[in-house]
Amino acid sequence: GSVPVSAGPGLSCTLRRAAERRMSEQGKGSASASAAAPAPGSDTYKGWLFKWTNYLKGYQRRWFVLSNGLLSYYTQAEMAHTCRGTINLATAHIDTEDACNIVLSSGGRTYHLKASTEVERQRWVTALELAKAKAIRMMNDQSDSGDEEPTSQSDRSEIQGTLKILVSKLDDLSTCNDLIAKHGAALQRSLSELEGLKVPVEGGEKIKAVNERATLFRITSNAMINACRDFLDLAETHSRRWQRALQYEREQRTHLEETIEQLAKQHNSLERAWREAPTLVSSTPSAPTTNKGSERSRKEEASDEDEDTEYFDAMEDSPAFITVTASENTQHRSQSNLSGASGGQPSDWNQDDHMSPSCNDVSGKELQPRRQRRTHIPDKPNYSLNLWSIMKNCIGKELSKIPMPQVNFNEPLSMLQRLSEDLEYHELLDKAARCDSSLEQMCLVAAFSVSSYSTTVHRTAKPFNPLLGETYELDRLEEFGYRSLCEQVSHHPPAAAHHVISQRGWTLWQEITIASKFRGKYLSIMPLAIHLHFHASGNHYVWRKVTSTVHNIIVGKLWIDQSGDIEIVNHRTKETCQLKFSPYSYFSRDVPRKVTGVVADSGGQAHYILSGTWDEKMESSKIVQSSRGGSGSEGKQKTVYQTLSPKLLWKKYPLENAENMYYFSALALTLNELEEGIGLTDSRLRPDQRLMEDGRWDEANSEKQRLEEKQRAVRRRREAEASDALDEREYEGYQPLWFHQRRDSITGETNFVYKGGYWESKDRQDWSMCPDIF
Repeated sequence: GSVPVSAGPGLSCTLRRAAERRMSEQGKGSASASAAAPAPGSDTYKGWLFKWTNYLKGYQRRWFVLSNGLLSYYTQAEMAHTCRGTINLATAHIDTEDACNIVLSSGGRTYHLKASTEVERQRWVTALELAKAKAIRMMNDQSDSGDEEPTSQSDRSEIQGTLKILVSKLDDLSTCNDLIAKHGAALQRSLSELEGLKVPVEGGEKIKAVNERATLFRITSNAMINACRDFLDLAETHSRRWQRALQYEREQRTHLEETIEQLAKQHNSLERAWREAPTLVSSTPSAPTTNKGSERSRKEEASDEDEDTEYFDAMEDSPAFITVTASENTQHRSQSNLSGASGGQPSDWNQDDHMSPSCNDVSGKELQPRRQRRTHIPDKPNYSLNLWSIMKNCIGKELSKIPMPQVNFNEPLSMLQRLSEDLEYHELLDKAARCDSSLEQMCLVAAFSVSSYSTTVHRTAKPFNPLLGETYELDRLEEFGYRSLCEQVSHHPPAAAHHVISQRGWTLWQEITIASKFRGKYLSIMPLAIHLHFHASGNHYVWRKVTSTVHNIIVGKLWIDQSGDIEIVNHRTKETCQLKFSPYSYFSRDVPRKVTGVVADSGGQAHYILSGTWDEKMESSKIVQSSRGGSGSEGKQKTVYQTLSPKLLWKKYPLENAENMYYFSALALTLNELEEGIGLTDSRLRPDQRLMEDGRWDEANSEKQRLEEKQRAVRRRREAEASDALDEREYEGYQPLWFHQRRDSITGETNFVYKGGYWESKDRQDWSMCPDIF
């Protein structure tokens, strides 16, 4: 009899605690339901903010939506269907300027936002910080769990099967509940009937004990059933919430894909409509901005490219000065020995008499190449490819980490050969080396820096990524007096070093580490600096290339644009050239791909105006007089420069049938031509690239995968050797064969420079030191 006495109070305490727990959970549920309204820190936060667009329009009112770690913004007229831009908070930096301003920096772009009050600003900052922390956690969770698709067809089938099993088990529990209640009641009645019978006293005691045990069993069973019911209710509630969250995530992903695709289609249709419209002719010549305030420069960088360049509120930078071609009398007065270029029409650089005569010395040897190079390659096969199906899952990833197993995206040249294409117009540097005036030399160097982009205007295919240790030589010593060597010096990050030595008085070297990001509908590529040294004068020029952008990655015809500023500095004389590459705009009245520039001395006084396009030609105009003009739209006075007639610095070589040969230039057609005596690691010997050039793309794909797997195996072996080394401090990692890292004495930067030995090895035909990479 001790068991039921001790068990009874304990069981009642258990039941009471269960009841209190249910009441507590019901209270929490109601509290959470009352707090479900959007608030700072919740999954979604919306409201109006003012966003900086440009200096003419200033701040514009935009509708901002914060959801799932993404901050999207809309105009009032397009809130229902078109998103103007999206900021990923996981990689964004959040800052505040004053009482109402918010500054977001993400992906190399800066967004200036303004709230109506300080309190509203603080709410947004709190919401953004919480959303950023959550986005970072989600990103880390995703990277830990891999890239498996959570909503695939197989996963959905598994979820449906699990739900069916749970429903079946719930039915079984309900049936057991009914049976326990039914049989328990029958047992209770039977025991009551036994108690009513006339039995001996001992039998009555035993029947009473059995009855107590049956009662205890029924109480226990009821407690278990209640606990099961509570568990099922809780599971059902959470299941519904998880289903809603999962459905919301699916809808958000679908909406994002549809929005990106719709944006790309709108982009394509706008471009087509603009090209079919009548051409607008600019009536006012303009030149680039040279000196602006630091705040203006900072906000120019902050302007939203998607919004201010490609949409209807796009506005152009106001020119900082105006150029006017001087009259014929003024030209004669300024310089009496000018030749007959008049009316503002450009004359050829070789006839240019406002340049030193030494700049125009051209030897007959330069015009008579000794070797006949090839002028065509096999036509490109017509393969169709669905870029969107491959690219939509690569948004936000580094270009070097996007898997590209197919050569269908490539052109039959390596990045090392593309780098050598900078020498297409090497004769500009030959002429510059003969110039006595460093300012005239600067004009030619600027034209050379622009000419390297002319080969990219239609080159939307991707060059082959060089294998580690791959090299490329361009030996034009007999024809043009120069030798060029490139080597892939690093793989993570990918980096290539380039060195050119010319017998005609100059040396050029550069290291390219391409930092690139895939942004959904466009791809940005940002290379590094170039060094140029002239032997006779000691002039050392340094400049950095502008950003290249590939548009219409998803839908429409691919096209390339170059935009940004180049500052060329002569470190010996401190003379500078400021070049501005205007970004392409549908609504600009300027000629597309426009480049303008100013050449100034060490004191900042302008001497030459440069103008042209990066895909066609560049001209220079000598400044003969400057004066302060009227105020511009920003209320600042503009300088008016009077110049001589423009003189042609550089013009692109025409090439027939280029569209069927990957849009290669004349030099590019010769780069993959087989030659005798080249190094064993030369790009011309790459089998996958050679197969692609011959039109055998399926074989090229297989060969490309073999080479990449071979490179990975070599890297794994090298890492294993490093870990097995007795003293890891002595292990230096991979060392290039022909280049080594040194600090530049002029710029202070550390980069890979040529250490010598390649051309001597070629003369001896000794390539025993070359690794087996093919």
